[in-house]
Amino acid sequence: MTSKMLTKTTTPRALLCAGLIAASAAAQAEDLVRLGNLKFAHYGAVSYMKEVCGKYGVKIDERMFAKGPDIMPAMVAGEIDVAALASDGAISGRANGVPILTVAGFAKGGARIVAGTATGIKNLKDLKGRKVGVTRGGMQEILLMAELEKAGLSWSDKGGKDVQIVYLGFADLNQALATQQIDAMCQSEPQSSQAINKKFGVEVLKPYDTAIGEPYRLLVMSEKLYGEKKDVARRLMKCFVDATASFNRDPALAEHYVKDQMFKGQISSQDFRDAMDNADYTYDVSLEHIDTVTGLMQKFGVGRMSHPPKAAEWVKLDLLQAAKSELKVK
Repeated sequence: MTSKMLTKTTTPRALLCAGLIAASAAAQAEDLVRLGNLKFAHYGAVSYMKEVCGKYGVKIDERMFAKGPDIMPAMVAGEIDVAALASDGAISGRANGVPILTVAGFAKGGARIVAGTATGIKNLKDLKGRKVGVTRGGMQEILLMAELEKAGLSWSDKGGKDVQIVYLGFADLNQALATQQIDAMCQSEPQSSQAINKKFGVEVLKPYDTAIGEPYRLLVMSEKLYGEKKDVARRLMKCFVDATASFNRDPALAEHYVKDQMFKGQISSQDFRDAMDNADYTYDVSLEHIDTVTGLMQKFGVGRMSHPPKAAEWVKLDLLQAAKSELKVK
């Protein structure tokens, strides 16, 4: 049978079937990577990896968590391969035996101390005798403690100190401030910007003037993915750098994706822009920063670390540097 005869007998249905088979084969060729993420404005570029990774032969299955430490049990169970979380959550996980490695920083900033509009609180000293809300186990907890120490204020969640800490989930802090159950909060973005824009909160300060500076959020990877699937890990890091570069290059894309895809229209353009005025999408993190946070966690008793890790033992930035070099990103 000649090729001309084959062409004549090839039907549109056969062509469609061939196309579907080819598409199925391409989909099967993608390596699945399970991502643990949090719903914050400055975590948006990590979430955007879902839209970018296909061209690197990687399919992202994203799962949202309430806070960073919640991801650790899933990583121990082998349900998550890579995760985005604040440095304290990653440090605590590593200290307590979770087999993770820091492979990049993905954001910095993203925190604010906000007081209720009717409280008259204007500075940290005004927090004396007040209730301040924060999420336990989040970076905001360490930032708040570092600021209170700098201001010479004592604190406890049991009472009897200068400041009473009230532990609430990120999703509950704004409501507690709006209903005057707490006087102030140390909150993430875009929730802190929302409180200000909705007129029930006023900024006290951005808590970046302690030894921590602007806090970095970390992209962590399971040791198994890093050690046993190096090619997948390499392509994943190129995807991460590509997604982050896209957000930095095109703020309108970042706004649209975070506002409409991550938050489903629950935040305004002003909320997003104010949030990102207080945060940056980035790639890098230093060992010194991680060691500083680790030291303060020990000092304040945050994270219950049995063996506080040294950054040099578990921070591996080789894949990041290779990806930035290949994609010509600084």
